[in-house]
Amino acid sequence: MDVSDMKRAVCVAAGREKADVVIKDARYLDVFSAEVRRGDIAVCGGKIAGIGEYEGEREYSFGGGVVVPGLIDAHVHVESTQLSPENFAALVLPRGTTLAVADPHEIVNVCGIAGARYIARAAARTPLQVKLMLPSCVPATPFETSGAELTAADTEKLLRGGGFFGLGEMMNYPAVAAGDEEALGKLLAARLAGKPADGHAPSVCGKALNAYVVSGARTDHECATAEEAAEKVARGMYVLLREGSASHDLAGLAPAVNGRNFRRFALCTDDRHADGLKEEGHMDHVLRTAVKCGIPGAVAAVMCTLNAAECYGLSGKGAVAPGYDADFAVFSDLENFECRATFVGGRLVAENGAPLFSARGRLPAAVKNTVHVKPLCADDFRIKLKDGRARVIGLRRDALVTQSLVERVPCRDGDVVLRGTDLLRLAVAERHFASGNVGLGLVKGYGLKDGAAATTVAHDSHNMIIIGDDGQAMARAAEELVRIGGGMALVHGGNVTSVPLDIAGLMSSAKAEVHIARLKKLYAAARAAGVKEGVDPFMTLSFLALAVIPELRLTDRGLFDVGSFAFTDVNA
Repeated sequence: MDVSDMKRAVCVAAGREKADVVIKDARYLDVFSAEVRRGDIAVCGGKIAGIGEYEGEREYSFGGGVVVPGLIDAHVHVESTQLSPENFAALVLPRGTTLAVADPHEIVNVCGIAGARYIARAAARTPLQVKLMLPSCVPATPFETSGAELTAADTEKLLRGGGFFGLGEMMNYPAVAAGDEEALGKLLAARLAGKPADGHAPSVCGKALNAYVVSGARTDHECATAEEAAEKVARGMYVLLREGSASHDLAGLAPAVNGRNFRRFALCTDDRHADGLKEEGHMDHVLRTAVKCGIPGAVAAVMCTLNAAECYGLSGKGAVAPGYDADFAVFSDLENFECRATFVGGRLVAENGAPLFSARGRLPAAVKNTVHVKPLCADDFRIKLKDGRARVIGLRRDALVTQSLVERVPCRDGDVVLRGTDLLRLAVAERHFASGNVGLGLVKGYGLKDGAAATTVAHDSHNMIIIGDDGQAMARAAEELVRIGGGMALVHGGNVTSVPLDIAGLMSSAKAEVHIARLKKLYAAARAAGVKEGVDPFMTLSFLALAVIPELRLTDRGLFDVGSFAFTDVNA
């Protein structure tokens, strides 16, 4: 903006010149008082010039609706939608979301910084504003092989540049509390660059919480109880209330929100799947859920707009007021939050549930053909036990936490015999450098019979994870993932069903409708193959490689006991 731009804005605000756009006689949410007011909203040069009585070169009227600042997702992994950034934008902008604080943690663990740059450039081709955080944990743990590594020195250099808005969630909270210099160096780099740093501190309290906060972590989205959320707010953190596809936290955390502290809460999805976005919504769904959990709609909307903007220092965002960016959405009311139209910079970008922009994208070579696995055969999945006693990963219904079980397992010819049991083989094959690393273990409670399931979505290093009771079927599932360039596959009854994730083995370049239809077919096939209710056939599988969730996990380097934070033997 120069002086002439400012002069025109002043003239429009004063009513001496017509505005570019005017929303006539609007009911709008005043986020500073959490009250609904009325007036024309005048836009000039992409910003709100004034509220009152105005004329515009272009005028809109949404009788009965409520204008709310553009919704902000305070923490999301776009990769978890399994959609390209363009297709993600095409789903969320019609729902009223105009900005997302995105952590490209998943794709950077596969493709390095080139993966983050892909997210940024793809999003920039849409009206959705994406503030990209630099992942802080690549790899997430030293107990697995990832496709990239970012050190504290790398972090300092990248944050000094202009490509990243802040530091992504610091998941290695034990290292921070213990004073590990590498972890602290990343947080210090964010502080010296004057950029926000996201936290990730489940169940951290007391002095350990003090240690975590003093390091510079500003937010947390991992609270388990209302008491934990209240303590973190009292320590000066912003608590992001999460309502995603896997984690539904609002019901348990809403009691922590009151009229004195609600300005320290924001809302986020963290991980939201494509079908949920399409069928239920994005931040509009989170707002509806907040209302059902007892948070007044106006208060929830403030948390989803002004609070998020202030938390991350997003100047000009989060309010319908003079001088703020003209990013806003028109909703039916502040209870059902049905979005009628979305504006970005004063331009109508979505209306009546449909985007008004193209979602076509381009895939750079850096995010394609990322599955590099040494060829696997049935013998690679043989498990030899010394005395027939095995340490087994026990699945829990509707939970990511597992049990560490000890089971007697029949053996024959140097291999386990699983027929007649509820046990399956589990393998994690390194897929970034074709090193040949294959970790092996046993799982109880998945339910698949006479086949195999596999995916290249395996948090957080995203190696190939395969489960099954038949070595040949497991090898065939791995072969299918290589053929399609990454994704999800099921082998059962001689049939192969798969869903390509051609972007880093994590995301699909297909339109959302196409991808969702493929997913439904795959999930139906998985249920028909015996995968139990209460077990998500592929999400549950993907988290069995995440070596920070108790009790037992498997990486490409072997079976891992999270309690002792060390590798263990499948032999019990």
